[in-house]
Amino acid sequence: MAYRDLLEFMARLESLGELLRIKEAVSPDLEIAEITARVSRKGGPALLFENVKCYEVPVLTNAFGSMKRMGLALETPDLDKLAAGVWNFLKHHTTAGGGAISGTKRDAGHMEPFSPVINEAGECQEVVFEGDAVDLGMLPVLKCWPGDAGPFITLPLVFTKDPATGARNVGMYRMQVYSRNTLGMHWYPGKGGAGHYRSAEERGMPLEAAVAIGPDPVMTYAASAPLPEGVDEVLFAGFLRKAPVELVRCRSVDLQVPACAQIVLEGYLRPGERRLEGPCGNHTGCYSLREEYPVFHVRCITMRKDAVYPATVPGPPPQEDCFLAKATERLFLPVLKATLPGIVDINFPVEGIFNNIAFVSIKKDFPGHARKVVEQLWEMEGFKHRKAIFVFDMDVDVQDLSQVLWRFGNNIDPERDVWFSSGPADPLNPAVSVPGRGSRMGVDCTRKWTGEDYHRDWPEEIRMDPEIVARVDELWKRMGL
Repeated sequence: MAYRDLLEFMARLESLGELLRIKEAVSPDLEIAEITARVSRKGGPALLFENVKCYEVPVLTNAFGSMKRMGLALETPDLDKLAAGVWNFLKHHTTAGGGAISGTKRDAGHMEPFSPVINEAGECQEVVFEGDAVDLGMLPVLKCWPGDAGPFITLPLVFTKDPATGARNVGMYRMQVYSRNTLGMHWYPGKGGAGHYRSAEERGMPLEAAVAIGPDPVMTYAASAPLPEGVDEVLFAGFLRKAPVELVRCRSVDLQVPACAQIVLEGYLRPGERRLEGPCGNHTGCYSLREEYPVFHVRCITMRKDAVYPATVPGPPPQEDCFLAKATERLFLPVLKATLPGIVDINFPVEGIFNNIAFVSIKKDFPGHARKVVEQLWEMEGFKHRKAIFVFDMDVDVQDLSQVLWRFGNNIDPERDVWFSSGPADPLNPAVSVPGRGSRMGVDCTRKWTGEDYHRDWPEEIRMDPEIVARVDELWKRMGL
């Protein structure tokens, strides 16, 4: 059964010893972040801070902070098995070119059991603040690092509609608290919400938005997933949880949000209005620079009577966001294999901040295959910002860092096997000279074939005689080793 809401997920975690209640009084100003970071680096449990200084609302952190908890969040013991279903879902919702085709009769029949349902009321609207009563200061929004420009909402699900088509988008963009009723909206070109805002600006009209904080865990994951343009995140969440997401109409904007959300912020963004946002400590382990972003004006806050405020603490890996990315790595592998035949496995190492580096293994079919795979990956969503992609033969376990480094050290001649390409860069990338633009590196770590500027036989690898291996296997037990 799908989790009804975040509270059910928390109860499940606690029953398995995966959630720790913190009863000591702690501050959302740096203290919760430091405690969470220490626990996260040790691979510790989710944390529920029940006594937050000056606030009545408790804070939940590190809920997705391990692969075990990601499996629990998505209600599967095996993400790779769930991945096959993700590919089946996308086959019904995308064209060969990657565009959405949802809304066809075929889709309607296939996805009807998972389509969202609209409720007349929801727990997220048990308490309502409007007009002068709107005050973001009632929420225990975390300040995570000393140099942060202020507190940031770090797990917001931002709901918007395309002004031209009415299509929904749900994205996850950090939000800096400016005042009692304004926040910075940190989205950048290429993101769905940013596209809706740009379209609204071109029409000279404001863009309505709603921010859901703390729906059920699957909906939270879906907002972070790299879905093809036009594929509805709410429908995708319904498919993953095998039950429709229940939505409720917002009170002040023409949008719908998860009825089970803990907190909802309703409001709008004015065309042309920008304000400096940042610095903010992020997953790179550095502070992002101050830049201008749109301003979100809050006209209504709704919440549950028993609301919990969920947050994630960005910072040097490993942190909670790494495991959200690792879940995506497993769930979208079949999609990658279908799009680029020959791919065997992929690893987004958390040590590489999960979106900078990729290790890829392939069934090599022709000279130059590795280079072609890299170039194709750089054209795909989720890989455009990868600084470095390393390609290995199919017999290399790219999840094993020892194997990866061994093959890297053995199999490349840098002048021949390393190449560079200019392209878009993650706006948070601290190394680029111009934000949003940089270089990328491809590395061919496969065994070289004739036709790849290699003019001798590839050396045979050392392997023990299989008969000796079998004989020692029998002796091993008797020797007590």
